[in-house]
Amino acid sequence: MKKIFLLFALGLATANSLAQQLSKKEINQLSQSAFPKAVAQLVDFLSLANNGMDPKQIQKNKEAAEVWLQALGFTTKTLITEGVPVLLAEKRSKSVQTLPTVLFYLQIDGQPVDPSKWEQENPYQAVFKTKKTDGSWEQIYLEQALKDPESYVFARSASDSKGPAVSLFAALKILKEQDIQLPFYIKLLLDFQEEMGSPTLSKAVESHKDALAANYLLIMDGARHLSNKPTLTFGARGIATAKLIVYGPKVPLHSGQYGNYAPNPVFETAALLAGLKTSDGQVKLPGFYSGIQISEKDQRFMAAIQEDTTATNARLGIAKRDAIGNGYQEALQYPSLNIRGLQAGWVNEQVRTIIPDRVTVEIDMRLVPESDGKSLMEGLKTYIQNQGYYLTDGAPTDAQRKIHTKLASFSYKLGSKPFRTPMDGPLANHLSKAMEHVFGSHFILMRTTGGSQPIAPFINTLGIPAVSIRIPNPDNNIHSPNENLKLQNFKEGIMTCLSILSTPIE
Repeated sequence: MKKIFLLFALGLATANSLAQQLSKKEINQLSQSAFPKAVAQLVDFLSLANNGMDPKQIQKNKEAAEVWLQALGFTTKTLITEGVPVLLAEKRSKSVQTLPTVLFYLQIDGQPVDPSKWEQENPYQAVFKTKKTDGSWEQIYLEQALKDPESYVFARSASDSKGPAVSLFAALKILKEQDIQLPFYIKLLLDFQEEMGSPTLSKAVESHKDALAANYLLIMDGARHLSNKPTLTFGARGIATAKLIVYGPKVPLHSGQYGNYAPNPVFETAALLAGLKTSDGQVKLPGFYSGIQISEKDQRFMAAIQEDTTATNARLGIAKRDAIGNGYQEALQYPSLNIRGLQAGWVNEQVRTIIPDRVTVEIDMRLVPESDGKSLMEGLKTYIQNQGYYLTDGAPTDAQRKIHTKLASFSYKLGSKPFRTPMDGPLANHLSKAMEHVFGSHFILMRTTGGSQPIAPFINTLGIPAVSIRIPNPDNNIHSPNENLKLQNFKEGIMTCLSILSTPIE
């Protein structure tokens, strides 16, 4: 380590000079040396429950992150908007030169947890596993996991997104310990309600735009391309959600006593939902895909990603894909409509012979910059009404039940807005150079991701481009039981951050 330090010292002309870009060998050595302690820090962070709806959990996560960041030489400040905190951390370079400022966005909260669905006692207590040849998982000890390139850590938020956050913390710690100066100013914004759609983030950015001012935004969130190659993503789709309740009889009815007499709302709902799409998966709502244009340059960027449809379908366990766009990458450039949940009556051990009194349908739409979420949701509402449904503001009254044969309620919410950053320019060139420096040609540039991120407020208010640094493996079960992060991805995340943080922006 002393030898490495001397190499670094030789690269510094004066106390105020900028650090030279670390060599690939140095990045590998430093990341490997820091890896065990970084994993231990990740385990500690994962042990903190992080449901964004719980203020006490938010506070504990904020306090832990604040301690780590202050130890790294950052000044921290809690920004409160409508009672919801975000944490801003800032570190100024010692250089007297005028440097650009890079703002990192980190998601710290995670989806709610149902421990009964997990294959471990506590989803917040990390468990290490490796996959056997038959595809099953074998639990292993930490010491073995650190040596096994095929090992994974299982815990809520391991991949979404405490793993990426800690990879950045680890890289910053390496640079501090080696007394290596950053070639730009750096700010970190920690969001504790991303999984709730960051409802107050837009106001927070507007209220504190001077404090958040930066030239570029890097997002430490999101999974890699299906190939699991290191990935940069230049956009994200937005999201809108809806709840549809189709009403049947006032109460659940015995299927023997009332079958053939009382209509079952499940059949009506099934027909309603089936009418939303063609047999090849295209949404039939008028204007759903209007305005989508993909330039030849962007087509070339997407074509550069070599994807095997047969292999992708086999991995997903499907015989054919929906006929939206020319392949997976192009499909992400269009809005989507999804039935994310459906409930009527009871199933499995609780099954009973009844006619359900209602069917609840949870819907999400993923939006692109050319889409207007409100217009698309209003189009869905119009479609339901055109199918003969009378929409109520809640459970129908007796008077409404006497008049209308089809009754439903419909409500929707608009969440994160979509964004898209050009795949060229100073930020793109900087990141591509940093990735190539470590991974050669083995990395992916994606025009957009299918998921959503609350980044539009930064772009619209601060006027800065944004790119997502993708670290977790694509098969990570985010938002689901048994969420995981491959430890090799975590190590490569540290390497990625080291290269980005030591590469000047030209």
